Amino acid sequence: MKIGFIGTGNMGSAIINGLVVSKFVSEKEINIFDLNDEKAKKIYEKYSINILQNETEIVENSDIIILAVKPDVYSGVLGKIKDKMKKDKIILTIAAGVSISDVENIIGKDKKIVRTMPNTPAQVMEGMTAIAFNKNINSEEKEMIFRLLNSFGESIEIEEKLMHVFTAISGSLPAYVYMFAEALSDGGVLEGMPREKTYKIIAQAIKGSAEMMLKTGKHPGILKDEVTSPGGTTIEALKVLENGNFRGTLINAVSKCTEKSKKMGNNK
Repeated sequence: MKIGFIGTGNMGSAIINGLVVSKFVSEKEINIFDLNDEKAKKIYEKYSINILQNETEIVENSDIIILAVKPDVYSGVLGKIKDKMKKDKIILTIAAGVSISDVENIIGKDKKIVRTMPNTPAQVMEGMTAIAFNKNINSEEKEMIFRLLNSFGESIEIEEKLMHVFTAISGSLPAYVYMFAEALSDGGVLEGMPREKTYKIIAQAIKGSAEMMLKTGKHPGILKDEVTSPGGTTIEALKVLENGNFRGTLINAVSKCTEKSKKMGNNK
């Protein structure tokens, strides 16, 4: 199986890294093209994969074509490759706001299309990716796509209409966590902890808390209660967060992010 990348930005290079490290395919089965020659050269020097000359060469020489370009150039790229897209090839998109129907309207409704939404932790093999398939993808192909995406984290199939919500609770979530971590660090520094130590402490605590959710399967409210002793330090801090509308603010943030995603995608 040969996998081709049109574009090698942060997400494209993260996926390439996952494929190579997991040995999902060998380096010689990965093709790339990027308008930025220097960027493509760096990827080649790191992984010894194949650099092709243009978008159509990628399609001609690949079974799965991953469009890792900005949403505003999707239509132009699809227009270039549509005549080379055979029915047995798979197009995989990773751009916000680009729907399956958008792609079908350019390359044809008889083509195999997968819409995905990964997040940036894919760069460290801990990504979370949402997937929606069009009707032309069969069960074996679905299984293969899951294995591909799981090479750099975890993946989950959702209804396409929920991609906007997924963007708000996963795609954008790393930014929320980094802001949360930065604020906690400021608090630690205020109370005398050296800045470099706060970041390590907070990052490990966040990682451990996430693992607790995943491995225990407990409701987050129960896990919160297990940390909270009567009359203790944690409940004192939680009271401040509740008074500051911490949970309500996060809910509002998710709603606003979802609303913006819908506008960007014209409600698709």
